[in-house]
Amino acid sequence: MATTASGTFSADALDRGTKVLLESVPKPPTTGTLVDVGCGWGPITLALALESPEARVIGVDVNERARELTTENAATHNLENVQVVAPDEFPEDTQIDCIWSNPPIRIGKEALHELLTTWLNRLSPAGVAYLVVAKQLGSDSLQRWIAGGEPGDFSCERLTTDKGFRVLEVRRR
Repeated sequence: MATTASGTFSADALDRGTKVLLESVPKPPTTGTLVDVGCGWGPITLALALESPEARVIGVDVNERARELTTENAATHNLENVQVVAPDEFPEDTQIDCIWSNPPIRIGKEALHELLTTWLNRLSPAGVAYLVVAKQLGSDSLQRWIAGGEPGDFSCERLTTDKGFRVLEVRRR
């Protein structure tokens, strides 16, 4: 069970997009640095930590209440491999081995592109990112933008489509 609260994304229950992501991505690496960008109350962060107890799992969110909830939920599940930070607290020189994210699409295209450019460029050479995006909110154009080289030299493939959501797999070329 997890604690949620108003003022955070999907405060009442696990949202459909996150559910699609969690049901469709391959298991994360067992070690390394795994990151949930836009962690909210922490469902993706918790899933990463439970799947990979030997990995360093970092939940990142701009919302202080969301960070508090993720920290509380990780403690409730005795997940000692979880760290929760604001974006500006993320260690600059840290390379990421895996990102799972339901990115904050509604922040606007320019802000989303800036956010993804920042985080995707932190992927290690063999790193991978899985992003879930609603088809109606621009998943196809986001896929083209990433594959087109705007955020960097990445490939971007559709891993799956389910319930109106696309899960995109992003890797360095």
